[in-house]
Amino acid sequence: MRHRPASLPSVRAWSGRATALTAALLLTATFGGAPDTAQDYSGPLFAAATALVVLQAAAFRWAPCREAAAGTGLAAAALMLWAQPLVPAASLYERVGIGAFWFLPTLAAAAVGGYPRLMERRGARAVREARHRQQLELAHDLHDFVAHDISGIVAQAQAARFVADRDPELVAGALERIERAGLAALASIDRTVHLLREPGREAGRAALPGTARLTELVDRFDAAGRTRARLTVTPAAQRALSREAAATIQRVVTEALTNVRRHAPDAAAVEVTLTHEDESVRLTITNDTGRTRSHARDNGGTGLLALTERVRALNGTLHTAGDNGTWRLTATLPAPLPAPGDPV
Repeated sequence: MRHRPASLPSVRAWSGRATALTAALLLTATFGGAPDTAQDYSGPLFAAATALVVLQAAAFRWAPCREAAAGTGLAAAALMLWAQPLVPAASLYERVGIGAFWFLPTLAAAAVGGYPRLMERRGARAVREARHRQQLELAHDLHDFVAHDISGIVAQAQAARFVADRDPELVAGALERIERAGLAALASIDRTVHLLREPGREAGRAALPGTARLTELVDRFDAAGRTRARLTVTPAAQRALSREAAATIQRVVTEALTNVRRHAPDAAAVEVTLTHEDESVRLTITNDTGRTRSHARDNGGTGLLALTERVRALNGTLHTAGDNGTWRLTATLPAPLPAPGDPV
């Protein structure tokens, strides 16, 4: 059986209490005897004061907050007072100076023990914030990819139900597309669960696709319903696209196609164009709104809002606009062309 080391919990348990107890003993030894015999015990009192400084540092470093406050406060008072009986003829100002001088070890103990504790807490807070950001990334993964595939399943099921009576043979093709969309959704869920099981791995690393995934995404959308989808990627854009930019582009396209399926299910066509202009890649997604009202997209939840923030984090811009039955989404990301010989 493996035994867990108990050194750190034990230190946390006794450091604050030992500090308070030693401080109380020092005060008792200082003021418990006759004033004229205090100098006879100056050596042991000084040794106790030195040990008390060490205990203060341990309390600042490991003791629970309440015990640390009580123990180090009492220790600070003991250190400021222990030397007072050694100078019975001192004036008020001299006694204040002695107390201030012996308060300096408490400040040193706070620096030695408290600074590592502060850095440890800051590190723990940074870890919590990183995990929170990772959770948000995983939530966006579920929203962007899984919701897209599930909306495709719903669209295919509705289409199959519509044509089942008139042309049963078309149902088989719809069921095949439903199966592919379901498998894609399961793959997205498996990837998300895998990232949850490996908290040390960056959440975005498993979702850094290239243009091949983008082509697959548009082709799946085109095969899933009545809305035709076409993708155009210029060679310059493909060369300039970084992994982070490619991941963001795929998320934007996924959200846009999902919104088309939700808010414009009778749209005739969607045009997805990725070009390189002025040291940046420009993504343009255009579709007709059919009989739906384009401003219904404003109720898209956290999808477009989260993507806008993600694009801004990469020093890019994202805009949407509707006009005369047409909806257009434009995203621009900085992407200078790599020099010849540089890795892409």
